[in-house]
Amino acid sequence: MKIAVDGMGGDNAPKAVIEGVIQALNEYNGIEYYITGPKEKIEEELKKYKYDESLVKVIDAKEVISPNEHPVMALKRKKDSSICKALKLVKDKECDGVISAGSTGAFLAGCTLIVGRIKGVERPALAPIMPGKNGSFMIVDAGANVDCKPNYLVQFAHMGKIYYQGVLGNNNPSVGLVNIGAEEEKGNELTKGVYKLLKEEKNINFIGNVEPRDTSKGDVNVLVCDGFVGNTLLKMYEGVASTLLGMIKEEILSSGIMSKLGAGLLSPVFKKLKVKFDYKEYGGAPFLGVEGICIKAHGSSDGKAFKNAIRQTKLFYENDVLNKIKEELQNNI
Repeated sequence: MKIAVDGMGGDNAPKAVIEGVIQALNEYNGIEYYITGPKEKIEEELKKYKYDESLVKVIDAKEVISPNEHPVMALKRKKDSSICKALKLVKDKECDGVISAGSTGAFLAGCTLIVGRIKGVERPALAPIMPGKNGSFMIVDAGANVDCKPNYLVQFAHMGKIYYQGVLGNNNPSVGLVNIGAEEEKGNELTKGVYKLLKEEKNINFIGNVEPRDTSKGDVNVLVCDGFVGNTLLKMYEGVASTLLGMIKEEILSSGIMSKLGAGLLSPVFKKLKVKFDYKEYGGAPFLGVEGICIKAHGSSDGKAFKNAIRQTKLFYENDVLNKIKEELQNNI
C-alpha cells in the first residue's frame, strides 16, 4: 500500500506529520509513504529518526495553502502546494490514499476537483467517528454539504453503512436520521423527504429519527444529516465533552483534601474517559464518495493522531471499502 501524506498540513507540521509517519513505520508493515512539502524542510525533520529509507519518498512542494485562503481559488493558484501534490498522487493512482491535517476547505474541494467523485455520487460526505456511551458512532455529513437534497442523504447512508462495516467490523450497522423528534412526521421538508426514502431502502437497517440528545449514547451506528446539522452536532459534542472534563478538574482542585484524595483513587477512570473522548484515538475523518481513500486529520493533530490516521487509511484499504462503496451505490441507484 502507498499513502500520500501532506507534510505541511496542520498546526504542528511538519514535525507532527513526520513523527506520525515514523510511529506508523514501526507499527505497520507493507506501507510506503510519499510525503509532500518543501524537500529540504521535510528531509531535515526526517534526519532526526532512524527508519527504512526505502519506504519513504519526499515529493518536493514549495507552497502551502493556509486555512484562511479561499479553497477553490487557492487550489487553482497554488498547484505546487503540499496538499495539491498529495491529492494528485491519488488522482494519478501512484498512491492508494491521502492524509492531510491542512485546510479542511481546500482538502475537501481538492478531493472533489482533483481526485474526483465516484461515478453516481451526487455529493461526497465527511464522516467522522465519535465516541458514544455504548459504542462509537459515525456522523454523515459533518460539514461538506450545507445544503442537501433528500437523495444526497440516502447516498450518505449507504456509504456510511459500508464504511462502518469495513472499518469498525459491524456487519449490519444501524442507520438513523438526526431530527428534532423521534416521530416520522417531525422535522422540515428535507428530513421528512429523507425519512420516506430511507424507510423504503431494503439494504439499510434504518431505525428512524434520532434526537440530538440521544446521539451520544452510541446506540445508533450511523447518523445521517446535512452538513450544517452534522457540523453543529460535531462541534457541540466536542465542546461539551471538553467543558465537562475541565469543570470536573476545576471542582476537584478547588475542593478540600478529601476530594483530592478521592480524585487520586479515581484517576484511572478519568484517564480512561479522557482517552475515549480524545480525537487522536480516531486519527481523522474519511471523505466518502471520492475516487480514492481520503482522510482528513484534525488541524491540531500530533504524531499519535497522524499515526492513527494512517491506521484508519490502512483499514480502509485492507477491507476494500472503496470498491464496496461503488458496488453498494451501483446496486442501489
